[in-house]
Amino acid sequence: MPMAADAPIGIFDSGIGGLSVLRHVRVALPREKLLYFADSGYAPYGDKEEQQIVERSLAVAGFLVEAGIKALVVACNTATAAAIQAIRRRWPQLIVVGIEPGLKPAAAQSKSRIVGVLATRSTLASKRFIQLREQIAATSEVRFLSQACVGLVDQIEKGELSSAVTARLVDQYVAPLIAQGADTLVLGCTHYPFVGALIESAARHAGLASPVIIDTGEAVTRQLQRLLEERALCNNNTPPEALRAYTTASASTLETIFASLLKIRPDIVQIT
Repeated sequence: MPMAADAPIGIFDSGIGGLSVLRHVRVALPREKLLYFADSGYAPYGDKEEQQIVERSLAVAGFLVEAGIKALVVACNTATAAAIQAIRRRWPQLIVVGIEPGLKPAAAQSKSRIVGVLATRSTLASKRFIQLREQIAATSEVRFLSQACVGLVDQIEKGELSSAVTARLVDQYVAPLIAQGADTLVLGCTHYPFVGALIESAARHAGLASPVIIDTGEAVTRQLQRLLEERALCNNNTPPEALRAYTTASASTLETIFASLLKIRPDIVQIT
């Protein structure tokens, strides 16, 4: 395993959702080389069986390891829940940072003591999520309401971030949580921050004047930075914008999404 400070950091997601994490990493660690892998050809992960998710996650992680990464960010809640333990077993020396729904900060901020969690079915059904939810519920006395957002990742992958269809889906998933008393919403999928405005609008429309929205991308970045510093692996030499992206779907589509969401145009390689 390469352990040089100038080795790249790998970030992967089932599609474009991990860009919500990538943008935090670029701000916090502007001199790092970054490799982003969008497994859009196999998206969404959220409606697949756990073993399928594990196999795809190991395959993508293996590709990035072969590319010489020094750290891996699993920027996908579904992949983290299903596969992060398998990734860590396969590459025990590699820094591996996963992403989990921000239940703990949500519990700390909720005044009604009711928190809504928006996520994929796979994430909500995973042992990892259930254990986390039960642990925090027991210590905080907060009630968590889980909402599987079927079809929302597909809309975001298509770039429909503000369409009428996407807005209706968001309303359909957010309104019942607010009706049950939730005053805080956890974005349990890295795709969802890109429709954060729709989620906030739906919460207000449902009667919640000041919704609290929890996105864990920044917390993941802090953990990555801490682990790099701990192992003296922070890069101080690479100029900014050292980013390459890979996709199992359309390179031109990913290029358009990068330009639209992050205002950058990295080199993109299509993997067949």
